[in-house]
Amino acid sequence: MKKIINWLAVTFCTTLLLSSCSQSKSSGNLYTPSASDVTATATLSELQQGRSLYINNCGSCHSLYSPDDYAAANWRVIVTNMKANTTLTQPQADLVTKYVSRGK
Repeated sequence: MKKIINWLAVTFCTTLLLSSCSQSKSSGNLYTPSASDVTATATLSELQQGRSLYINNCGSCHSLYSPDDYAAANWRVIVTNMKANTTLTQPQADLVTKYVSRGK
């Protein structure tokens, strides 16, 4: 009986770990910036760089949220708070913020 419980625990933990890893890399719900997304405060290049940084840095630890999940003001607070957990420089964090807030 103890072997079965141990086997179930290991199987459960492995499944949980694998599912969380696959979710963290998901970028299917993220928009890809185009020329129509350019604003007075965000160039296309900045938005594209921000997307790449968002996927590669934020997505390495947790699931990625769609930029549409939060308002621009919320994203500024979220990125500022999460930056402390990363190796992003301030200019890189600014690019992520531009991307997730759609240049607003």
